[in-house]
Amino acid sequence: MLTRTLFLATLFFATLITIAQPALAAEEKQATLYDRLGGLMPISVVVSDFIDALVPDATLNANPAIASARKRVPAAYLKYHVTAMVCQATGGPCTYQGRGMKESHAHLNISEPDWDRMVTIFKEVLAKHNVPARETEELLAIVNSTKADIVAVGGGK
Repeated sequence: MLTRTLFLATLFFATLITIAQPALAAEEKQATLYDRLGGLMPISVVVSDFIDALVPDATLNANPAIASARKRVPAAYLKYHVTAMVCQATGGPCTYQGRGMKESHAHLNISEPDWDRMVTIFKEVLAKHNVPARETEELLAIVNSTKADIVAVGGGK
């Protein structure tokens, strides 16, 4: 009787583990920032709103190099590349194929105040979309990792 009970208990736990494994695997997959943000659709909406707020910003456009670039580079093009970049950087399936940050921004003479303004706009857009604090912090860490390549040393208006 004890052997049979032990056998049934072992069988029960083995079944539980087998059933739980797919759930655990799905939970691990959910751990990426990309998945926690909801995937490509919400990321593309937030990026679109961010670019829509960034492009006409008077503070940023006071920098003549930025203002000039706004006239040459369509917002839709920026949205495409920034969406791909965020998708890739957050662990999603996209592959960013644009130029590097340094190369893309070198001619813009971006100053610390320009950078700070962009970060403020980014935070406002994330708040507008109710992005949770943890994900906001992770996104800001990704953005901040590009700062050295974007802000011109001694750059400005």
